[in-house]
Amino acid sequence: MSIGILIKVHDGIVLAADSASSLTVAGPGAGQPVVVNVYNNANKIANLYKGLPIGCVAYGSGSIGSASISTLLKDFRKGIMDTEQRFGTGTYTMEEVTKGLSSFLTNQVANLGASDPKPTLGIMVGGYSAGKNLAEGWLLMIENGIANEPQLLRPEGDVGINWGGEGESISRLVLGFSNSLPQVLSKAIKPEPSSTDMQQLTALLRDSLQAPLVFAPMPIQDAIDVAEWLVDTASMFSRFSPGPSSVGGPTESAAITKHEGFKWIRRKHYYESKFNPEVSNGDQGGERQSG
Repeated sequence: MSIGILIKVHDGIVLAADSASSLTVAGPGAGQPVVVNVYNNANKIANLYKGLPIGCVAYGSGSIGSASISTLLKDFRKGIMDTEQRFGTGTYTMEEVTKGLSSFLTNQVANLGASDPKPTLGIMVGGYSAGKNLAEGWLLMIENGIANEPQLLRPEGDVGINWGGEGESISRLVLGFSNSLPQVLSKAIKPEPSSTDMQQLTALLRDSLQAPLVFAPMPIQDAIDVAEWLVDTASMFSRFSPGPSSVGGPTESAAITKHEGFKWIRRKHYYESKFNPEVSNGDQGGERQSG
């Protein structure tokens, strides 16, 4: 399942994720997809436009068909960077970027064969709309191959932690209770409460027990530390829980700020950068590290 984190503070947005990716095949008949392997080197964070403060973190299905989510995100980036007039680097909004990514991935799902498993995944898109002073976080969800309407994660001035994927440990740590608690309480309380009552009870528990970990003036480095800590916690929780670990591998993170843009904080490579110098147009033969 994996884990993805988006933390929003006044100074910007932090993205963090684990590296686990599950390989699934279609179950027999109309059964659920079956996990046949778990890899621990997937890439789930991407800068969606080189040079602009736009990034995303993915969780859930690690591929659509045989194409990894990492490759698809880079395909989307290449597409919008090759069509700059349509994208509008000086006028774009984060909502437009998120809806464009949703449409791109929906087209990939539409090209799947009848026997291919339909993916369920989430992508949190974070960054700055052109000309805006505060960052935004958006969520796009694809459930069993069907995309939901992208949603704004928080109002403009609101800050906090959003996560998706295998978030049981984070729910317990941040919210103060397990994801399963409302279902347990609904069975234990007699007569059984209505869905409205359970929603109100869950909101009361969340407001009463939630740990205040993130504040608007928090420095971006501290937000990075919180995000990486939560991913590491989810990884260890999955490791020691029964069954195959669905969260694991190296933790990756990136920060997006108004003045520095998208910056990698922790990133793995299957190659050593010293053997792969990248020459930019203005370097005139000089070298710089690839990013």
